[in-house]
Amino acid sequence: MGWMGGMAFLGNAALANKVRRAPGFALLGEPGEERDVILELKSIADVALVGFPSAGKSSLVASISAAKPKIADYPFTTLVPNLGVVSFGEYRYTIADVPGLIPGASEGKGLGLEFLRHIERTEIIAHVIDCATLEPNRDPISDYNALEHELSQYANKLDLPLGAIPIPERPRIIVLNKIDVPEAKELAEFVRSDFEKMGLPVFEISTASHEGLKDLGFALGKMVASMR
Repeated sequence: MGWMGGMAFLGNAALANKVRRAPGFALLGEPGEERDVILELKSIADVALVGFPSAGKSSLVASISAAKPKIADYPFTTLVPNLGVVSFGEYRYTIADVPGLIPGASEGKGLGLEFLRHIERTEIIAHVIDCATLEPNRDPISDYNALEHELSQYANKLDLPLGAIPIPERPRIIVLNKIDVPEAKELAEFVRSDFEKMGLPVFEISTASHEGLKDLGFALGKMVASMR
């Protein structure tokens, strides 16, 4: 992608002579082409962290990488992806904190399309699930199913390049967060077997107490290495 530059002409230094050693004029050039261009940012990362707003994705990025995302206890704190570089032993990879998704995201609800596009170039999808939420009609299994529905709907609209792995076929991992809360710990242990029956690796973590982060970090590193 490019456009023609302008045609250069002689400046005042080139027009100097014995009479006019420093002329105050120059020959005008011709203007180049102008274009207004809109560029669309799509993050490139090994792992995409997806989840409902306030699931703890930004806290997870901050806990296992050197990134310092904005963290607050209200929905949609994250409006652009936070990228972090993670190092665990021999493994080094990048993670992207995708802004919170809600039902209807694949139709654009809650800036959903703006957020979902950042998943296109990631290899692994990690579901970060809030086991401590008190919102009605929310539980880890229904959260997972709702997000998978949005990912599937969005994937149907994509025209991926040749050789790219379709989003529904990319590896998944379940991250049950906030187990420092006793009730959340009980819920995580209760639903763990349901996810494992789906063939999904499950990790119980707390970004507050750092419980389970080391095991999660190494597991993600192994998954990324196996896909390179």
